[in-house]
Amino acid sequence: MPEHILITEKLSKSFPSGGSELAILHGIDLKVVQGSTCAIVGPSGSGKTTLLGLCAGLDSPTSGEVILAGRKLGGLSEDERAQVRNESVGFVFQNFQLIPTLTALENVLVPLELRGEKTSNAADLAHDLLVDVGLGERVTHFPSQLSGGEQQRVALARAFIGEPAILFADEPTGNLDGESSAMVEEMLFELNKAKETTLVIVTHDRELADKAGMVLVMRDGRIVETTSA
Repeated sequence: MPEHILITEKLSKSFPSGGSELAILHGIDLKVVQGSTCAIVGPSGSGKTTLLGLCAGLDSPTSGEVILAGRKLGGLSEDERAQVRNESVGFVFQNFQLIPTLTALENVLVPLELRGEKTSNAADLAHDLLVDVGLGERVTHFPSQLSGGEQQRVALARAFIGEPAILFADEPTGNLDGESSAMVEEMLFELNKAKETTLVIVTHDRELADKAGMVLVMRDGRIVETTSA
């Protein structure tokens, strides 16, 4: 695995708007070291989530390049970018994105099934991860039977089961109350450390951001400040 798990070079993104182009990101240069933690903060509309989507290969830039896990995404097809994500990337979203018809255990197993790697001990591994996030007694529950905090903990277990090289978390505590937020934050960093995964978080929560080793402050589509612990 390369020293820098994520690199962006002069990354820009614009969208058509009223016959002209609306610039969202302006020439972002970024390097994230393998195994580190990075938080991206800034006001709404500053380009945080757009940057995260480009870094994860969920969208394509107007110009510039993303190098993720040693692969230049610019020259890849959508299927090839999906393969990179499948092999190297985990996700945690603000709205959990669990599959409502699957149990907690089955939701955690989804990334392995997508990879075609559901081995004989996969269920045991998923169960162990649910135990790690405090849900050992909830493995057969469906999302509708779980609180928001519990659903996000299932999402954490799902994100880590594939042992991703890098995990992108978009407002992981945005829909949670204070107690649930604190629990999810603690588990997110504990799992990150245990699994030696790189963590990139977009958040409005400066307290959460300050737990990361590097904090990037965005404004008007640019990184205006970088601080390191």
